[in-house]
Amino acid sequence: MANLKSLAKDTAIYGLSSIIGRFLNYLLVPLYTAKLSAASGGYGVITNVYAYTALLLVILTYGMETTFFRFANKSEENPNTVYSTTLISVGSTSLLFVLLVLAFLPGIAGWMGYGAHPEYVGVMAIVVALDAFQCIPFAYLRYQRKPLKFAALKLLFIVLNIALNLLYFVALPALYGRYPDVVGSIYNPTVGVGYAFFINLACTGLVTFFFWKELVDIKYRFDWSLFKRMLKYAWPILVLGIAGILNQTFDKMMFPKIYGDHADTQSQLGIYGAATKIAMIMALITQAFRYAYEPFVFGKSKDKDNLETYAQAMRYFIIFTLLAFLAVMAWIDVFKYIIAPDYWSGLKVVPIVMAAEIMMGVYFNLSFWYKLIDKTIWGAWFSGIGCAVLILVNVLFVPKCGYMACAWGGFAGYGTAMVLSYLVGQKYYPIKYPLRDITLYVVVAAVLFAAMMLPVQNMWLALAYRTVLLLLFVGLIYRKEHLAQMLAKLPVVGRLFTQV
Repeated sequence: MANLKSLAKDTAIYGLSSIIGRFLNYLLVPLYTAKLSAASGGYGVITNVYAYTALLLVILTYGMETTFFRFANKSEENPNTVYSTTLISVGSTSLLFVLLVLAFLPGIAGWMGYGAHPEYVGVMAIVVALDAFQCIPFAYLRYQRKPLKFAALKLLFIVLNIALNLLYFVALPALYGRYPDVVGSIYNPTVGVGYAFFINLACTGLVTFFFWKELVDIKYRFDWSLFKRMLKYAWPILVLGIAGILNQTFDKMMFPKIYGDHADTQSQLGIYGAATKIAMIMALITQAFRYAYEPFVFGKSKDKDNLETYAQAMRYFIIFTLLAFLAVMAWIDVFKYIIAPDYWSGLKVVPIVMAAEIMMGVYFNLSFWYKLIDKTIWGAWFSGIGCAVLILVNVLFVPKCGYMACAWGGFAGYGTAMVLSYLVGQKYYPIKYPLRDITLYVVVAAVLFAAMMLPVQNMWLALAYRTVLLLLFVGLIYRKEHLAQMLAKLPVVGRLFTQV
């Protein structure tokens, strides 16, 4: 229980920064969808460009984040040497990437469909290179168990990003109409959606300076022998990461090319991208869990009770993600106001995308068996097969079904990778997961979701009806998990709980 307390405490801090940050960042969704109409396709441009940057971020970190944790926790390795070697490696490749993109910018921008605006591509290339470099100092903070600084820097980026977006998409456009000569020196209405990318660059660049201590107060040393061993461990993780991020972004990158030469291509992509933002609450939970769980697992790998702890962590992860799924679906009539009304036609993808995110989280939790036995090649196979399934579904069905095929493609891809990882993992690193209880929770959640989908005309009656169904699931958790005793033993929450 002490180990789970530590995991819960770190997850709470990482999760708080992630959830608050994402919640604040959600302010950009109604802002963009209000200022960039669905018909204009402006939000489709943002969705498309950020999909590319997500893939590039995985490529530019090439598995070195996870590899850092693995080697820094090895008794025979010097953590400072591991950190400095990783930092120099990722920093050098990120710089090389920026130079190559800028050298061939017109051709790259033309291929992506932004020949008229190559600055979008150039700016985001610099942003993703800085993000890749920052991943290593952020990992170092997690290794040192400094979640407060980690959280503060993440929130700094979000708050500054939102403030500048409000300035350039709301305040300055309003002032420009009255004082064009004055405001025109810092604002040009023809830039439009481009401001989203320029603002990202400014915020990312500023955060880099706050890693002064992590970048200066270390003894730099590049160990070639260590680097070769790290690359051997990391390259399957890179393949795994590429396949994994393609599961999330392939549809958004390739939709304009697969959907066909339709006038509403960017509009449809924008609707799909905006609707999936509502489903991203599941990504918040899995991300927060990952930030705390990754160093926790590697640090606990030598303990005798590690297998039991991993099984219980999976149990609680599934319980709370199912609870989050039902909460979003119960109050979907409220959450839909995150996006503008002309994007509501895409709400039907929300439950599909959320279910896919749950399976992605389960797959991530399962993935540690091959990382702990240094057989990361298995992850490459699982993610590669899952990605192939996703691509096949998209290529076959997007021309006919539009963005609904994108949602089901992600569901099929994650589901395939999850099942394969579990089946093979039970052979090489068997863990006795509480399958009976997990199955019970999944079945009950599915039944309650189906009941929530019954049509109720009055919105307030619908909210009340669905809330009652949600409380039934909460009651099941409370009764079956002895939630009162469990909460009382957790840090912070436990103290509050015992005072009630």
